[in-house]
Amino acid sequence: MKYLERFNTALNGLLMVIGGFAVLALMTVATTNVVLRMVHAPYRGAYEVVSFLGAVVIAFALGYTEKHKGNIVVDILTEKFPKIARDTLEGFNYVVSGIFFVFVSWQVYECGMKIMQSGELSETLKIVYHPFVFAVSFGFAALALTLFIDLLKLVLRAEVR
Repeated sequence: MKYLERFNTALNGLLMVIGGFAVLALMTVATTNVVLRMVHAPYRGAYEVVSFLGAVVIAFALGYTEKHKGNIVVDILTEKFPKIARDTLEGFNYVVSGIFFVFVSWQVYECGMKIMQSGELSETLKIVYHPFVFAVSFGFAALALTLFIDLLKLVLRAEVR
């Protein structure tokens, strides 16, 4: 379990670093485009590049955010439940969410494969964009892995009691 947790931490950390560089690139492109618009020479593909980079940033942050419990949790009702009921609901949530995001990752991957096989290019810049689709798929897969590791930790913690 310790090695799986270390792998997950390293993977999500790497994805956050890549996402950080994508944010920097996104901000650079957006800022440059604003400045160029002021001199009436906007970068015509800025919207596409910002969109692709934004998708990568969001997808790569999902697993890290889940690992560090950075999502909003509304537990007004469940905080009154006994510990066993809360743990059961939390485990159920991990299972359902994990399966859902495995499915999302798979479907996004399938979409990327179709785009790659068709040779489709982006509308304005005419660049291949299936790598960005695959990156989003990988981000969802990392989130699913994090959810299943959280489930495993919950189950192992319950066995210790």
